[in-house]
Amino acid sequence: MDIFQIISLLGGLAMFLYGMRLMGDSLKENSSGTLKRVMGKVTNNAVKAFFLGVLVTALIQSSTATIVITAGLVSAGILTLRQSLGIIVGANVGTTVTGQIIRLLDIDASGTSFLRFLQPSTLAPLALILGIILIMGSFFKNARSVGNIAIGFGILFSGLLNMTGAVNSLQESGVFEGLFARLGDNPFFGYLTGAGVAFVLQSSSATIGILQAFSATGLLSFKSIYAVIVGIYLGDCVTTAIVCSIGAKPEARRVGFINILYNLCKSALVLAVVTIVHSLGLLDGLWDQTVNSGIIANTNSIFNLCCALALLPMLKLFEGLSCRIIRDRAGKETRFTAAADALNPVFYDTPALAFHSSYQLLLTVFESARSNIARAFQLLKQYDPNLHKQVLADEDEIDHLTDKVSKYLVGFLPHLQNEDHVAIMDQYYKVTSEFERLGDHAVNIAEHAAALHRSNTALSASALAELKVLEQAIENILNESDLAFRKRDVEAARRIQPLTQVIKELTSLLKRNHLKRMSTGECNIFADAAYTDLMIEFQRIGDVCSNVGIATIIRVHPELADHEHFYFDRLLDGGDEAFDAAYRQKRRYYFELLNSLPESKPQEAQ
Repeated sequence: MDIFQIISLLGGLAMFLYGMRLMGDSLKENSSGTLKRVMGKVTNNAVKAFFLGVLVTALIQSSTATIVITAGLVSAGILTLRQSLGIIVGANVGTTVTGQIIRLLDIDASGTSFLRFLQPSTLAPLALILGIILIMGSFFKNARSVGNIAIGFGILFSGLLNMTGAVNSLQESGVFEGLFARLGDNPFFGYLTGAGVAFVLQSSSATIGILQAFSATGLLSFKSIYAVIVGIYLGDCVTTAIVCSIGAKPEARRVGFINILYNLCKSALVLAVVTIVHSLGLLDGLWDQTVNSGIIANTNSIFNLCCALALLPMLKLFEGLSCRIIRDRAGKETRFTAAADALNPVFYDTPALAFHSSYQLLLTVFESARSNIARAFQLLKQYDPNLHKQVLADEDEIDHLTDKVSKYLVGFLPHLQNEDHVAIMDQYYKVTSEFERLGDHAVNIAEHAAALHRSNTALSASALAELKVLEQAIENILNESDLAFRKRDVEAARRIQPLTQVIKELTSLLKRNHLKRMSTGECNIFADAAYTDLMIEFQRIGDVCSNVGIATIIRVHPELADHEHFYFDRLLDGGDEAFDAAYRQKRRYYFELLNSLPESKPQEAQ
């Protein structure tokens, strides 16, 4: 084997690995929404979870990815550790599907022309042709992503064919013949070889595929490959456990640990059974038989299926052992801790899961900021230093979570290939700063309440009554913002804009009424600065909600992104009948509430 054959072999390996990565990443990109929904609904039934693990791994072509995603879901609280057990076993079985696809190399197409279409030498160029047509044509929304899947499939088989062609010359190489003979004579060496290659490649499917390609030399026998296959299980699961453990909660680390326990037991079981069966003479016909890619694929599948049936009853034992070895972390956990832990970088390759984690944390930020606004209103009515401390404590958490989700989204951006996903990311990033501003406004209102308390200055009964009307309007616009963001409700988002305008007019009127009350001595002149600043804070809360509404509308209608200001300026200029009607209805409602107050009879703004 000369240098050119080695280059061809390594080039084929590179194409094979890249094709597998491209196909798997594109499948995850397109199926991530369904993946999130299905995995999030898994029950405590281990058999159902097992089949889910098989299905997901067969879909995304990676047991490592499935288990890492599962660990992230457990860390985020979407799945329990017990629910993940069946998925772990299923993922180990599902990874054998790739080998069954690669066995198409063994198809004998001499009989019919139809079978020639199933041969990799035909499938590879067909997949590449289809992929480039879809990518260049953009015939439908996800054409580029589907084209990438086809291209990945074509590159995978092209690389496999390249490797197969290069290794054919190994038949004449005494060096490799001796190496393969050593694998058969020393199972421990074979075991370490499989574990080492799988650990380096971080993929059991890729390692099995390489073994299948080498089977074209005709030098591999069953006795030389069974220990290699078993070793692959350990090498792959160690990589998975390392990825699951980096910066993860105990629950996520337990998922990786259980995967190692399962694969160690699987390895021991297979090696023990093969040794016993061989000693009884039941494998004599197969032991020295030359294996092809089909026998390798079947051996891998049979090992995994039999071990799954044998070890499924032991899953609860694995769970208990993992909980004993990996203890819960010390310290009190709060709702903020759980939300922050959900931002797991392992979801970057599965966009729907990454967006779901970001969405959940943003909801936590919004709900905390909204609670602080309600507390701030309470402080204006009756100052309580303990309530003020709670506002400040929650604001620290809001700032921390905002910083965390911002960094998470920035780290997520390079992983996005789909334009729709980039659009979602853009709006999430904008909303992050808006929700943080809501928290800031709550703190500012609380500080003004504290300043009034320190100066022994109280707002008049009339001022407090008017503030109660304004509080209703603020609560209304926050309700609509919540609905808009939580449900992507465009109608709720559109109802925000009229309310924003009404709040601006309400605050302007309340400031004029306050000036009148000061002129008559009803309101303390020392409250003027604080009261004016309060009106500014309330207006800005309305502005934040308006921006949340705009982000929601653009999320659903991305075509408005380039001229959003023109669109909403036109609404304010009276260019939309629905907006005008909603504005008039809300304005009438809140101004009638003001006019019905017994303490004063404010006049409507002109």
